[in-house]
Amino acid sequence: MLELRRQFLKGGLSAALLTPLLGTGLLTPTRVLAADWNRPAFTARNVGDALKAYGSANAAESRDILINAPEIAENGAKVEIEITSNIANTRSLAVFADKNPMPLCSSIEFSGPVLPYLREQLKLSETTRIRVVAKTAEGKFHVAFREIKVTLGGCGG
Repeated sequence: MLELRRQFLKGGLSAALLTPLLGTGLLTPTRVLAADWNRPAFTARNVGDALKAYGSANAAESRDILINAPEIAENGAKVEIEITSNIANTRSLAVFADKNPMPLCSSIEFSGPVLPYLREQLKLSETTRIRVVAKTAEGKFHVAFREIKVTLGGCGG
């Protein structure tokens, strides 16, 4: 019981000492500030430019990327998809919606020996083909496609 009390007091004291430094900006979370994102790929207005900015314009088609998505989405504002990559050493998955105003929907990075799995909700403007691009540790790109019919657009349509 005394050990737990000591740990609690040490933690509280540390937090009390660090709070003013966080408030003044002298102590900043550098890992978060150093996070890099691919602005040209995310702001591209067509799928060709987005793929080129992402570096995957010449991706090889693969059946090892599994896309579980509905064939028909009643509301494009909320389309749930699941993606699993069975490609060895997959380090990132990127989801593109060809007819969206900004085609790159997401890019997820993985580190270490993990199962490259992604479950997310997309906002689709109209019936479109989505493509999932997997990047391996060796720098190779693989792509898989899935057509989703949208009955009510989610991006203002």
